[in-house]
Amino acid sequence: MSVSSSVSSSSAPSPAVSSPSSPGPTQAELLEFVRRVAADAELIASLPLDPEGRTWVRLEGPGGSEAWLIGWPPGTGTGWHDHADSVGAFFTASGELTENSLAARLPTDGWKTLELTDDVDRSRRLPAGRGRAFGRHHVHEVFNESTGGHAVSVHAYYPPLPRIRRYSRTGRTLRLEQVERPEDWS
Repeated sequence: MSVSSSVSSSSAPSPAVSSPSSPGPTQAELLEFVRRVAADAELIASLPLDPEGRTWVRLEGPGGSEAWLIGWPPGTGTGWHDHADSVGAFFTASGELTENSLAARLPTDGWKTLELTDDVDRSRRLPAGRGRAFGRHHVHEVFNESTGGHAVSVHAYYPPLPRIRRYSRTGRTLRLEQVERPEDWS
């Protein structure tokens, strides 16, 4: 995660949602987990909020997943990215987030620039109490459009993020700019 500020790691209780022989939590199980964590008012209130940069705390996710509690100051966002081979879910605990996404399956490797068709753009508002799950290679950007209030959200990914691909977008042109790996986030 490329963020401008950080907070010490913490753990939240995480009930097991998959057996040791299963391949890991499903999108639905991750969504249920982030929904339950977002309902923990004490945990949400414990996240220190920075007026200028996003803050985050790593959580213990279910079934070996990676989870994060993230604070979003007004006007901050992720930029276009995907989570490579991980499935995921996120849920807004307070404030409101906006997600723009692409409703198109992109090639996973071997390209630098793609021309998108006119009908691939999707946008959704996720106020407190709403979330969504997504599959592998889901390209999106998430941001807090508010001019006056923080948003706080909970995110979970399985398998733990092997990489994040960052993109720039100009009109219909999507360009791969950077590939980040976990060692880049410490």
